Amino acid sequence: MLASNGVPPSLCPVMSFDSQCQLSNQLLFPSTLNYGFVKVTRKVKVSRLKVNFWESIRSGFLKDNTTQVIEESPTLEEEEEPMLEEFVLIERTQQDGEIEQIIFSSGGDVDIYDLQALCDKVGWPRRPLSKLAAALKNSYMVATLHSVRRAPGSEGIDEKKLIGMARATSDHAFNATIWDVLVDPSYQGQGLGKALVEKIVRALLQRDIGNITLFADSQVVEFYRNLGFQPDPEGIKVDALQAVRRKLKDSMKNLNNWKKTDPCVSNWTGVICTLDSNDGFLHVQELRFLNMNLSGTLSPELGQLSHMTILDVMWNNISGSIPKEIGNLASLNLLLLSGNQLSGSLPDELGFLSNLTIFNLEGNYISGPLPKSFANLKHAKHFHLNNNNISGQIPPELYNLPQLVHFLLDNNNLSGYLPAELSKMPNLKILQLDNNNFQGTGIPVSYSNMSKLMKLSLRNCNLQGEIPDLSSIPGLLFLDLSSNQLNGSIPTNKLSENITTIDLSNNKLIGPIPSNFSGLPRLQRLSLENNSLSGDVPSNIWQNINFTATATLTLDFQNNFLTNISGSLNPPSNVSIRLEGNPVCSRANELNVIQFCGLNAGDDEIYGRSNDSTTVTCQTQSCPVFNNFEYVPESPVPCYCAAPLGVGLLLRSPSISNFRPYTDRYQAYLTSSLSLDLYQLSIGSFIWQKGPRLRIFVKFFPQQSNSTNTFNKSEIQRLRDMIATFSLPSNDIFGPYQLLNFTLLGPYADVVLDPLKSGMSKGAVIGIVLGSLSCAIAISLIIAFLFYKRNRRYKHHEVPKKQPSAKIPIKTESVKGFGFIELDEATSGFSVTTQVGQGGYGKVYKGILANGTVVAIKRAQQGSLQGQKEFLTEIELLSRLHHRNLVSLVGYCDEESEQMLVYEFMPHGSLQDLLNVPNVRGVMGHVSTVVKGTPGYLDPEYFLTHMLTEKSDVYSLGIVFLELLTGMQPISHGRNIVREVNAACQSGLMSNIIDKNMGPYSLDCLKRFMTLALKCCEDKKEARPSMLEVVRELENISSILPPPEPDMIPTESDVSVSSEMSGIFASSSSLYSRGNLYAASAGLPEVGSDLVSGVIPIIRPR
Repeated sequence: MLASNGVPPSLCPVMSFDSQCQLSNQLLFPSTLNYGFVKVTRKVKVSRLKVNFWESIRSGFLKDNTTQVIEESPTLEEEEEPMLEEFVLIERTQQDGEIEQIIFSSGGDVDIYDLQALCDKVGWPRRPLSKLAAALKNSYMVATLHSVRRAPGSEGIDEKKLIGMARATSDHAFNATIWDVLVDPSYQGQGLGKALVEKIVRALLQRDIGNITLFADSQVVEFYRNLGFQPDPEGIKVDALQAVRRKLKDSMKNLNNWKKTDPCVSNWTGVICTLDSNDGFLHVQELRFLNMNLSGTLSPELGQLSHMTILDVMWNNISGSIPKEIGNLASLNLLLLSGNQLSGSLPDELGFLSNLTIFNLEGNYISGPLPKSFANLKHAKHFHLNNNNISGQIPPELYNLPQLVHFLLDNNNLSGYLPAELSKMPNLKILQLDNNNFQGTGIPVSYSNMSKLMKLSLRNCNLQGEIPDLSSIPGLLFLDLSSNQLNGSIPTNKLSENITTIDLSNNKLIGPIPSNFSGLPRLQRLSLENNSLSGDVPSNIWQNINFTATATLTLDFQNNFLTNISGSLNPPSNVSIRLEGNPVCSRANELNVIQFCGLNAGDDEIYGRSNDSTTVTCQTQSCPVFNNFEYVPESPVPCYCAAPLGVGLLLRSPSISNFRPYTDRYQAYLTSSLSLDLYQLSIGSFIWQKGPRLRIFVKFFPQQSNSTNTFNKSEIQRLRDMIATFSLPSNDIFGPYQLLNFTLLGPYADVVLDPLKSGMSKGAVIGIVLGSLSCAIAISLIIAFLFYKRNRRYKHHEVPKKQPSAKIPIKTESVKGFGFIELDEATSGFSVTTQVGQGGYGKVYKGILANGTVVAIKRAQQGSLQGQKEFLTEIELLSRLHHRNLVSLVGYCDEESEQMLVYEFMPHGSLQDLLNVPNVRGVMGHVSTVVKGTPGYLDPEYFLTHMLTEKSDVYSLGIVFLELLTGMQPISHGRNIVREVNAACQSGLMSNIIDKNMGPYSLDCLKRFMTLALKCCEDKKEARPSMLEVVRELENISSILPPPEPDMIPTESDVSVSSEMSGIFASSSSLYSRGNLYAASAGLPEVGSDLVSGVIPIIRPR
């Protein structure tokens, strides 16, 4: 296709996004020429096909055009003598007698100024005149259309104007390419564009060029379709995907196999194709880019993949706007864009997606109004557009969506009023509009007519007026109208017996608590706090509830005007009652309700783990846990060892408040939906997130009859595809779900699913390792810096070079004391063949313990040894340090003058191996890979964005600071340390939560450290300081520490907290200019100085 001097650039580039010419390789053929062109590949066939071509031209050209064609039919003999052509294509007489002729020429001269004027009319960007001249000069053929006008009786030409041009390049053999095809807009609609292309094709065929390609960009594909040409799906498929690839940035190299081959035959990553029996072509049906750490933008060429049914780019970092061309995908069923950085407005063209069923857009930056055109999406079932910046009025026209089930628009900037018309949606089950601003309007009374509604959540929407009577909704499970300005009394009619959650808190409700809240057998939470309710506290709400071991009921009546108890308040242990802030608590002793009047009486469910356990004792060495095998908890065969698949799921809008009583039901729902046996599913852990939403980690186990104790590839593929394509049946209790991760480890690490890559890529591992290093280094530097300051300011004992061989027991259950012989055998005598690393501290060895566990053993060299008590105290500290990016400490050894630490082994190789991957630059920005983390330490924004940044490490460090301050665990019995500390600070009770085992400290340092810790734990990452700011603030705190009393200098027999370490408690400083976190902290009462700590040692930095 290339001439000797190369293909000249396009005269008028059709891509208007920049000044460069970016043409794609889409093969388009006139519909009347398709069969001939498919076969014209050799010169020997040209003559026969030329005749067929001429017949098609004669029979099809301008068939329905009334304009007279006055050219003569050429003969075969004339074709064999190719020569330049110029003839009158069309002639017509105007009413005034003026004659206009449209003249075609296959070799006439083109004035570049006329050509530039034509490009301007067409609307294509200007090119320099020299570029136009060069393109014309290097073209094999230039065909033109001129309009020639003659006045009545005139013999000469009164006006000649260039109205059309097409040009072709050729290799002067058998191949030619037609590039630019331009027609003056004022002459379009007359068949001239098609005629121009057919004439230049004919002229090329006369020169024995039988393989002709018409190149077209996405913006003119529809133009050629309108001319009667049909695109070749093979060309569109390849080149549209190449255009998509050029717009994406693939730091993890997931799309490396997107080469110039057929994407369907070559199994391009993320591309799924199907065979169309009508045309015999493989068409792109699905694009799946879930969690591939892709950035860049979405290409408009996506709109050319007309057979696509699923577009999934969830949980990446893709930015830019949503291309309006996606609206061309009439076959699209699933549009999954959640968890990216998309911005701009929603294109009206998306309303053309007539077959769309699920639209997921959660967690982006989309702004602007909700298009009224969405009312045309008659097959839509799920709108998940929450957590964006969508603004304006909800179009009332959306009521005309007959199949809509879930309507999630919470956490946006919607305004206006709540449309009463939404009650006309016949199948709506979830209406979730929390955290918008409906400008003081009320809840439409017509919402009580939503007969299929399961969940109504309108929290914090600036709603006013009275609560409508919703008792006529038979299946209502979840009602949240909290944090509005609703007034009046609570309706007295009983709600659905299926309801689990009622939250009317933080309003302006008055009157008594009605009796209709009793006798609700599935109720889990009733929240009426922060209103103006009066009268008695009901004592019969829990009646008719058959509590199981895991079922709970929380009744929150705090901060009302309740004065008495109705009957005897003696609830079962499953019931938590909160009365703090009511007058009744002033008579707590008299009414015997003191246990209900404390702060946060009763706990909310935050996270949990499965109670699965085998009923018999199984030998650990019989199950290779190091290779991701484990005993199946509920296997019918005792001690069945198998390799599970780990899957992370997010329940977007569950209709429950407590998951534990529903774990069995969820297990049954998931296994039956996936055609598995009950024992094949284990619920590993779950954690509630804001929303509320529920993140669940489950494990799927292969069948017991499986001889390999693993899933085969086809079964893995089946499970992944069913979950990823939302093929599971909907469930009213658990609501819509979302796949977060599908983890392939151990024996599945090398499984490559078609067409997706599976397992954790090297790039992802590198990102996690580097992230781990950055976090570990940051924490180590802070701790090391503080102890260095102390060691520099005060004397401490020298570390002897040799340690006694006697061991000192450590009071830590999570680590084991190993003997030297045991570790020596595990490493074959610390053989060089087992060495996997070396650093300033010493060497690291891979060892296999007697039970088969693979570990990493860090052996200190002689110059790195420290005092034995310091070493053992350091082990105690490390055993308490948990972080998602830090490996766990398994044990230690202090025999034979050795100091060794034993960690869990990371099976993905050494850091050097991981870094031996080209082009890993950029993975430090953030890690977008689903990670395993100890509940309480993980950045809350991670659950929304699936990204770990430096600010995520700041949050985890803040949790550690709060632990040091309070002695509390991050999460214990449902209590979250951040929430507890915040509540205490707001109540002026900070002194009550300071660890009583802490030694004397500076009050000023205490306040500063408390503020620093809470700043680190802000929900929004933008509100947290950077790690550098944290270090600087700690340095500032260290500089104002008062000198210790002589008896406070630590000795070997008394490892205590110095005034410096116990005084790194920050409040406000010049670093934080946004104001004090709590005004109450300024008046913090003095805390006694008789407290002693024995847990924070002086550690020699390594």
